Amino acid sequence: MSPAAPSTAFVAVVNEYQPLLRRVCRLYCPDADDRQDLFQEIVLQLWRAWPNYVPQAGAKLSTWLYRIALNVAISNLRQRTRRPQALRLEGEALQLAQETEPPNYEPEDMAALYRAINCLSDVDKAFVLLYLEERTYEEMADILGITQNNVRVKMHRVQDKIRQHLTRPV
Repeated sequence: MSPAAPSTAFVAVVNEYQPLLRRVCRLYCPDADDRQDLFQEIVLQLWRAWPNYVPQAGAKLSTWLYRIALNVAISNLRQRTRRPQALRLEGEALQLAQETEPPNYEPEDMAALYRAINCLSDVDKAFVLLYLEERTYEEMADILGITQNNVRVKMHRVQDKIRQHLTRPV
C-alpha cells in the first residue's frame, strides 16, 4: 500500500461521515467558532487513531467514529466548563434551532428543545444525539460501551428529563 493510500482513505471517511461529526459538534458547542474548533479536534484525534483502527467482526466504522467523536466532545466540554464562560444568549439558542430545524417546527419550539437538551449531562446528550440519529439500541450499546438494557433505561430517563423541562412553566 502506498503512503498516500491511508490518508486518501481517511479523507474519504471524514468526508462521508462529516455530517455525523458536525452533529456531535453542534450538540456540544453552542458557539459556531467553538464548533469548528471541536470539529478540528475530533478530526485530529481520528487521524491519530486511524493507524490503529481494525474493523472488528460486526462492528461498524460509524461506531468507532461515534466513540471517538463523543469522547473528544465530552472531554472538550469538561475543559471549557473549567474556564469561566459568558452566559449563553437566547439568540444563540434560536440561531442553533434555525440551523437545524425541520421545516414543520416553530423556531420557539426548537429553541425550547435545545434549551432542554443543554440542561442534560454530557452522557445524556450523547443518548439524545444517537436517538436523533435513529441508532438502534444495539448500536447505542456498542458506541457507549453499555448493555442494551442499560440503554433502554437511560433513554427512558433522558426522555422523562426532557419532558419535565419542556412542561415546566417559563
